[in-house]
Amino acid sequence: MTTQRTKLPGVGTQYDIETRAGRHISVVTHQDGRRFLGFYEPDDPDACQATVPLDADEASSLAELLAPQDTPRLGTSEMDIDLVTERIPVTTQSPYRSRPLGETRARTRTGAYIVAVLRRTGPHPSPGPEFRLEAGDSVVAVGTREGVDELARIIGGT
Repeated sequence: MTTQRTKLPGVGTQYDIETRAGRHISVVTHQDGRRFLGFYEPDDPDACQATVPLDADEASSLAELLAPQDTPRLGTSEMDIDLVTERIPVTTQSPYRSRPLGETRARTRTGAYIVAVLRRTGPHPSPGPEFRLEAGDSVVAVGTREGVDELARIIGGT
């Protein structure tokens, strides 16, 4: 089993866990105490099967159930790379306007994560691959400078 920790500037920290059975689970810890659990397809790291948002109290209760005080903590490895967080606009010219987010294949193609979509009606944290982008949305992406720049080109259609 491996655990990887990645700092998400301006957001918090993401923990990716790959179980011995090959399952990929992601936990995003936001600076305000919220948590999001993400469950991914084993053969496609972009295909999120489900997300579970938790407030700080819910996350604490779940952690207590999963790892009582007498249980040793899992080891983590911190990635020593510079990450950026950027908002990428979805314009009327975008080839992904009105299409599911999964069609971007963002993580596979660029290594960048789409951690939220901001819409006039409100934010959509941890959107799944079926989430449809609309003109006027802003995609919140986290990754290396190169990965986020490439994702901006993909979403912008340039």
